[in-house]
Amino acid sequence: MLKIKLHQSTPNPLQINLECNSGELHALVGPSGSGKTSVLRTIAGLNTAQFGSVVCNDETWFEADETQGVLRNLPAAERCCGFLFQQYALFPHLKAIDNVAIPLQNSGLSSEARKKIAVNWLDRMGIGDLVDRMPHQLSGGQQQRVALARALAREPKILLLDEPFSAIDAPTRQGLYRTLADLRKDLNIPIILVTHDLREADLLADRITVIDQGISLQTAPPQVLFQRPRNSRVAALVGISNIYQGVFNAGNLSWHGCEQTFSVADKGKIPPDSKVAWVIPQKGLSVHDTATAASVQAIVTRISSLGQIAVIQLQIQNSENVIEWEASAAEVKRLRMEVGSLMHIELDSAQIHIMPLRPINDPRRFIGQTQ
Repeated sequence: MLKIKLHQSTPNPLQINLECNSGELHALVGPSGSGKTSVLRTIAGLNTAQFGSVVCNDETWFEADETQGVLRNLPAAERCCGFLFQQYALFPHLKAIDNVAIPLQNSGLSSEARKKIAVNWLDRMGIGDLVDRMPHQLSGGQQQRVALARALAREPKILLLDEPFSAIDAPTRQGLYRTLADLRKDLNIPIILVTHDLREADLLADRITVIDQGISLQTAPPQVLFQRPRNSRVAALVGISNIYQGVFNAGNLSWHGCEQTFSVADKGKIPPDSKVAWVIPQKGLSVHDTATAASVQAIVTRISSLGQIAVIQLQIQNSENVIEWEASAAEVKRLRMEVGSLMHIELDSAQIHIMPLRPINDPRRFIGQTQ
């Protein structure tokens, strides 16, 4: 298990608390510059936090507190991390087999034993026939497989992946996803993945931590995170488009700027007459070409076709609220939908998720800084 508590206020705010079990893949997501890669580098010993701790399998790699400073800081070479970089970082003058064998240089093994291990890992990556290729003779996907083999060659205690699939075409990426899924079963080590691709995180991760300006805002399994974000900032960062405001009072939710109200289950955590933010997922929306007892009228303001999927924006009549709805091209055709069409939208109140309305736009408030 990997346990991380990282804190600092300067030069860049950082407040990260997370755990990753053996055999688990934990994804870090957030906007560019949010601190995701800094977390990986601090785990690996390439950066140093002001205080906190990094503990792997009950071995303390880093420990520091506010009063005594750094108490322990294991050098990067002694932390036994497998680190896979976005741009592969292969040595251009070395063959694939020699690139993979590099981490074993100080292992005490003979040259023959090191090469045997390297060949074994290249075989596991499905490129055992490319051992003598130079990096420039390999495709992007093949180079990344060599880099992954190198990261695993010395049997690391954890694997750190820094946007490893972002520079690879979609078919190659799918193949690497399968390779990583197969490896997880055998490795049984914590894996931390930094990615900007929410679909990738949803597909691969057991848990996701959302990071903004160095602060971890929420950690949850993907299905929980995308359906029940902690606040509207998290909702925005994970790509939820239908975010609104209202007032919640004992099970009754109003919709700011709209006459519609909803009956929403009250778990007793929100005081009466509280201003709230709320979201509704795509599965909570249905659009019709005729009115129903629970529908509201809306005008189609935009239709963006993405192959067989269309993203439609509809503005609620007599309101500034806009709903984004995703549908198949066939469904759009069936409804005879076009810009300017009058539609009727039903919102399933059972799918509505309510969040406290807080000043969350600047997460640095957690560590005593203001914008």
